[in-house]
Amino acid sequence: MPAEGPNSGSGDAGSHDSLAGDAPGAARGVLLVLAGTSGAGKGTIGARLREADPALNWSVSWTTRPRRAREQDGVDYHFVTREEFERLRDANGFLEWFEVYGDLKGTPVQYVVDELAQGHDVMLEIDVQGALAVKRALPEALLVFVQAPSREEQRRRLEARGSETEASIARRLERAEAEERIGAEEFDAVVVNHDVGQATAEVAAILRARRDRGRSPHGDPPHGD
Repeated sequence: MPAEGPNSGSGDAGSHDSLAGDAPGAARGVLLVLAGTSGAGKGTIGARLREADPALNWSVSWTTRPRRAREQDGVDYHFVTREEFERLRDANGFLEWFEVYGDLKGTPVQYVVDELAQGHDVMLEIDVQGALAVKRALPEALLVFVQAPSREEQRRRLEARGSETEASIARRLERAEAEERIGAEEFDAVVVNHDVGQATAEVAAILRARRDRGRSPHGDPPHGD
C-alpha cells in the first residue's frame, strides 16, 4: 500500500531472510512489488491492475495512520492501533515493517507466503525501503518503481490529495530524488507515470513477461491456468 516517506529508524522483519527457500522446486507465484515516490500514482496503478487481472492477489498492508477520505478498511489498508500492530510485529508476523513519519506500516507475512506457495501471484504496494526488505527476504520478487514525470507534477498530485500540509509535501519532494536513485539502481523496472492508463499497461506487460519466463528469475515452471 502507499507509503509516505523515509524510514524513521525502525526495520524489517529480518528473520524472514530465508523465505525464498521455503519450498524448493515448487511452482511459485510471482510477487509483484510496486513502490515509488509519493504522488507518483502507484495506488491508482495498483487498483487498475487488480480490476483488470483477477489472478493477481492483493496483499493488504497494516498501518497505524488515520484513514483518509475514500479509503476503505480492509481494502486500502487494515487500519489498526499501534498496540495491535506491535503485537503482530513482536510475534514476527510481518514480511517487512517500517515507521514512516511516526506511523507504523507493514506487510503481514503469512498471506504472502501461503499464496506464493500455492502458485498464486501476489501484489504489494509499499514503501521503497519496504520493497528492498522484501527483496532481501524473497529475492525472486519483481520490483517495479513508479515515478512522476516531473517534480512539478508530483507536487500537483500531492496537493490534489487535500490531506497534505505544505511541510509534508516538502518532505516528500525532498525525499523523491534519493528514492528515484534507489529505483534506478535496485529495482527490476522503472515506470514513469505520464498517463495512468499507459503506465498501468507497462506494469502489466512487465508482470506478463515475468510470468512468461517461468514465474521467477530462477526458472521455476509456471503453474497451470
